[in-house]
Amino acid sequence: MSLTRAAVSPTELIDSRVAAWRLLSILCLMTLGSGGMYVVAVVLPQVQQEFGVGRGDASLPYTLLMIGFGVGGMLMGRLADRIGLQRVLLLGALGVGSGFVLASMSQGLVGFSLAHGVLLGLLGSSTTFAPLLADTSLWWRKYRGVAVAVCASGNYAAGTVWPQAMSWAMQQWGWRQAYVVLGLSAALLMALMAWQFRRPAPAQTQAASTNQSNFLGPQAQPFGMSPARAEKVLWLAGLSCCVAMAMPQVHIVAYCADLGFGAARGADLLSLMLFTGIVSRLVFGMICDRIGGLRTLLLASAMQMTALVLFLPFKGPVSLAVVAGLFGLFQGGIVPSYAIVVREHFPTAQIGQRVGSVIMATLFGMALGGWMSGQVFDLTGSYQAAFLNGIAWNMLNFGITAWLLWRVSGRPTPWRFAPKWRL
Repeated sequence: MSLTRAAVSPTELIDSRVAAWRLLSILCLMTLGSGGMYVVAVVLPQVQQEFGVGRGDASLPYTLLMIGFGVGGMLMGRLADRIGLQRVLLLGALGVGSGFVLASMSQGLVGFSLAHGVLLGLLGSSTTFAPLLADTSLWWRKYRGVAVAVCASGNYAAGTVWPQAMSWAMQQWGWRQAYVVLGLSAALLMALMAWQFRRPAPAQTQAASTNQSNFLGPQAQPFGMSPARAEKVLWLAGLSCCVAMAMPQVHIVAYCADLGFGAARGADLLSLMLFTGIVSRLVFGMICDRIGGLRTLLLASAMQMTALVLFLPFKGPVSLAVVAGLFGLFQGGIVPSYAIVVREHFPTAQIGQRVGSVIMATLFGMALGGWMSGQVFDLTGSYQAAFLNGIAWNMLNFGITAWLLWRVSGRPTPWRFAPKWRL
């Protein structure tokens, strides 16, 4: 029997071939939609020279894009819950296309920055992260952790594909025309792929048909708290873990330069982190399917903290590369785990809104962590203190996660392969 809307019940669509094809489309959409945050770094030298601004001012478009990306994730998640994912993705395609085109037409830094912050970030890239993580969690049960990990890997895949494509296009046409060609191509592909997302998620269909979107049960009181309070706790957890995560990711290039290895060596280590981060997300996804979202988050938090501690004594070129690779392996599973935690503990009808809010907190944590680490370095003249600051924030995340796990089960042990409650 074919998997058509008329022939198959919502329950049969979960973990089905339809879900697998949808996941592949989501991976492509996230790769297409996340390009703006990577290409702006490629064109930064040209933009700085053409607009006659300093390196700090030339970094403003990236900062605004990330802020828009974070705020937009919460807004678009809420919007997807109300009007459906397809319309949100079409809006994202419009944001990406118009953002790249208007940025290419900018004659000054202000217009260039606003195009990145409002169009590429708030209306564009934000539609292809948190809403897609939330949707993926609603289509899978048995392999939910792996599916969400594959989805989240699209962001890292964009970091591999887009800079290379932008570098090639700039050599052919210059950065302005390259922005137009790549931006319109991505927007067109996103719009075409959005038409595949007319079907609502099976879990949402079940909740609507049985009028259970706000039923009384474990999801009505996540972790024994109101949904609003539980969301704020996860907000703090996401902020703290990503303040710690940002220290190596944002400053590894400068750190290597200070150690005398050169910026090129730092760029190599950053690429290594991103590559091992993809592997990490897939591995932690499989772990998540065994032990649940909270235990996976606690385990990943402990491992990330271990890697941060290893940065303190190991400063040689080889040992630092090993630690950088380990850091990527240890931290990649953290952010996707939040989507699983929300799916397991919040009402189905609120998934997009809640995932978007928590993901926004993680992005703010990355922004805060990168800035804070630089400030600590300026005050102390050493990255050692900045690593210690990251470790302290990581300890806060570990404590919050352990406390939530204790409230749920009374056994905050990440290695315990206990069956978890599912819908």
